[in-house]
Amino acid sequence: MTAIQLRTMGPDDWDEVAELICDSTNAWYQAHGRPPSFTGPKDNARLFCSVYEQLDPGCCVVAEDCDAGRLAGSCFYHPRPTHVSLGIMNAHPDYFGQGVARRLLKYITDFADQQGKPVRLVSSTLNLDSFSLYNRAGFVPRLVYQDMTMKVPDEGLDAEPPCGGNVRDATPDDVVVMADLEMAINHIRREDDYRHFVENPDGIWHVSVLEDDKGGLDGFLVSLAHPAMRMLGPGIARSGQQAAALIHAELNRHRGCQPVWLVPSQCDELVRTMYDWGAVNCEMHFAQARGAWEAPSGIVMPTFMPETG
Repeated sequence: MTAIQLRTMGPDDWDEVAELICDSTNAWYQAHGRPPSFTGPKDNARLFCSVYEQLDPGCCVVAEDCDAGRLAGSCFYHPRPTHVSLGIMNAHPDYFGQGVARRLLKYITDFADQQGKPVRLVSSTLNLDSFSLYNRAGFVPRLVYQDMTMKVPDEGLDAEPPCGGNVRDATPDDVVVMADLEMAINHIRREDDYRHFVENPDGIWHVSVLEDDKGGLDGFLVSLAHPAMRMLGPGIARSGQQAAALIHAELNRHRGCQPVWLVPSQCDELVRTMYDWGAVNCEMHFAQARGAWEAPSGIVMPTFMPETG
């Protein structure tokens, strides 16, 4: 490990980081008898570099093997007013078991400690290696999520949209209200993320909001449509029925495709509604926190792009 140095990712690293994300993720899943996560061209994973650099420039650390002249690992992180979010972290298969991920994680937790902020993440329940890594570093599982997926019919969902308010497209005027709602329900704030999603400079995001009867918001849900992934989230709602209304609206924006979204397992009524629509489980995840954490007072739907538990 003496030849491994940590440094900030630069623009010239994007292609190698994208390849690293694909190779690392697919190698782990295939070694455990599961299909690969990334099936298209590897440069599709430049999505991570592009989005995260727009949101948080300079917030990706890479582990470089200076002797071999290649990257051994990478990790994105996201400083927020209330916390630091740990994004996607990968070690190249050639470096599995050599402490690369541990060094990357320590870099992020040291940064958070200097800022005096907790760290949050979403991690697979299937990967006991990563669970042990995070657990040893002080992360505590707080919520369990079911990864759900379904092929949305070309004509849209057969189910009627749940009653629960008026769902409409978000506008820039909604951004501060969205951030306030997440702060009230999930006790974190990331207003700049939501401004980016609503402005949608790359044409890959959509945001639905759910109005209450006084012109305020009871919930919102973002979705991503990109060759690297189709995913719903992040999202917030005051109730399960409102969350279902938002999921219904965003699923219908992915007609003919098969997006993934995360549903809190303790919300049994919402989970049953997803089953009724034809959704199936494809994985499970923990929302984890290192440091201060407060239980949400409503429905929280996290995502991997960008990630916040």
